[in-house]
Amino acid sequence: MGITASEIAQLRAKTGAGMMDCKNALEEAAGNMDQAIDILRKKGIAKAAKRADKITAEGLVYSYIHGEGRIGVLLELNCETDFVAKTDQFKNLANDIAMHIAATNPKYLSKEDVNIEEIEREKDIYRAQLKNEGKPEEMIEKILEGKMSRYYTEVCLLEQAFIKDEEKTIIQLLNEKTGEIGEKISLRRFVRFELGEGIEKVCKDFAEEVREQMEV
Repeated sequence: MGITASEIAQLRAKTGAGMMDCKNALEEAAGNMDQAIDILRKKGIAKAAKRADKITAEGLVYSYIHGEGRIGVLLELNCETDFVAKTDQFKNLANDIAMHIAATNPKYLSKEDVNIEEIEREKDIYRAQLKNEGKPEEMIEKILEGKMSRYYTEVCLLEQAFIKDEEKTIIQLLNEKTGEIGEKISLRRFVRFELGEGIEKVCKDFAEEVREQMEV
């Protein structure tokens, strides 16, 4: 027996969790409402949803240096109170996310940050590829949705699979920690630096270099 829309709505009303989270929890619990609530609570999703409207004005700006100074990350991780911001658990979370950024080099924080021009450009490229592959016109838009979802996981930090646990995304990690800590945790912004990034390097082969020296 499948999960009904009314059951999903009922679980959402009780927990404040998202529709897909409720659906997945109900499926995992074989339709048992109480077990589904426990599943969401264990994952921190129920608590996170209830704290979604809380203001996160505290936190810290965290710095991380990788590879003997070749890569640096700055990020702003927020919480509700100064007390939580000073805990090792909060600082360790900031460090984990900074390491993730250093490794994956995301361009944006969230899907909402991607500009419309870039989205349309990517869609046009994918449409052209699908047409060249001979995909039927009526299937292209549906396939396009999946390709754009994968694109967002490549360029948007919150959509990426966490490098230390690829079963969860960064946004799911934040929700999980919100449930564990009992305060809303949010990531406001980040910047990643890489040594030599943006500098045009002149590359010459040895033979060309010798010829230039001989002409002098």
